Amino acid sequence: MIEIAAGRIAASPHRICVRAPNHGTPRHIASQYFLGRDSIRPSLPILALAAASFGIGTTEFVIMGLLPDVARSLGVTIPQAGYLVSGYALGVVVGAPLVAMATAGMPRKSALLGLMALFTIGNIGCAIAPDYWLLMLARVVTSFAHGAFFGIGAIVASNLVPREQRTQAVSLMFAGLTLANVLGVPFGTALGQAAGWRSAFWAVVVIGVIAFIAIWRYVPSGMPGTRGGLGREFRALGRWPVLLPMLISTTASVSMFSLFTYITPLLEEVTGLTPHGVTGALLAIGVGLTIGNLIGGRLADKNLLSTVIGAFICLAVVLGLLSLAAQFVIPTITLLVLWGGIAFALVSPLQIWVVDAATDAPNLASTLNQGAFNLGNATGAWIGGIALNAGVHYGQLPLLAAGVALAGLAMTLTRLINRSDCPAQVSPAE
Repeated sequence: MIEIAAGRIAASPHRICVRAPNHGTPRHIASQYFLGRDSIRPSLPILALAAASFGIGTTEFVIMGLLPDVARSLGVTIPQAGYLVSGYALGVVVGAPLVAMATAGMPRKSALLGLMALFTIGNIGCAIAPDYWLLMLARVVTSFAHGAFFGIGAIVASNLVPREQRTQAVSLMFAGLTLANVLGVPFGTALGQAAGWRSAFWAVVVIGVIAFIAIWRYVPSGMPGTRGGLGREFRALGRWPVLLPMLISTTASVSMFSLFTYITPLLEEVTGLTPHGVTGALLAIGVGLTIGNLIGGRLADKNLLSTVIGAFICLAVVLGLLSLAAQFVIPTITLLVLWGGIAFALVSPLQIWVVDAATDAPNLASTLNQGAFNLGNATGAWIGGIALNAGVHYGQLPLLAAGVALAGLAMTLTRLINRSDCPAQVSPAE
């Protein structure tokens, strides 16, 4: 079971002990924004954060569906246009620690508003960029808001509810990101194809303005930033209990994107789906991502470590079955929906694990964990590409992803091996 005490993560063979940070949020703030002891409903502050994450997710991925249009408009090749995706991802990785350090001492609401302003300005730059390199610059500027927003937003969301519901709150915020894949990207792509690719970015600008107003109006003030200076922040990040969940986050993302990057050719060449069938399959996977994200948050509030361990085991099993059933349409789509849901069930538990481990540097650690996820995205695509170039067939990629998931499981199980001081049990209500 999860035990919440005050300072670090430790583990016994049967439980994980998570020390919950004190972020200075008045207890009465939390009591205003939840319903019931076992589950929570989306409140206005969390919906405001979810709206922002919806916009961020849309602008990150909508470019993929518009690459041919962008390439023709700017006079570059499609592979060159594809670097706009890589540039954004690298911007998240590089920008996350820089922006986290710059905003560490700011009140968290002010930091979120500043990040949404940067996000909106960046998307305006994307919409009006006259050439390829200015579009790349605008994409990188936009990406700088990504990691820090999700990092700080996760802390804010977890402070809006009682301790035993924090992971659910974070998963509700991340639901905006998953819904971006289900709704934002398809509609943004359709809009861009019908009215020009710049219109998709103007639509995201509107979302950014709405999210900014919602955060300003509904997210409570009174949540101070981190105190103690950059030296203390980085010393906190150097501890293995903080680095471990970050490494696990990267591994989980590598597992997912070693397959997800090549999901279209797998479905077309192995399963035999038409392009329209692939679109429907991707929509179904997006629904699975959304549901799995919410279920993962609920389960992790009951037992964080068991949720992470169980998710990795289920990932390995589902991916193994997928490698056997990839030639059959219905089993393949069913397994892919399960796979997407399980993969995203890990996101909010790992985010909370990192925040709880880094009580001295929650902003920086939470933000860097977003960089870890994005590093895993790029690494997973790279490893999958190496495997394909080495002669691995698309239908065998699920086995590669399963192997990486087992590596994540092994790292998670090291928490059970460490039997150092586990504080006495503390009720979440205390």
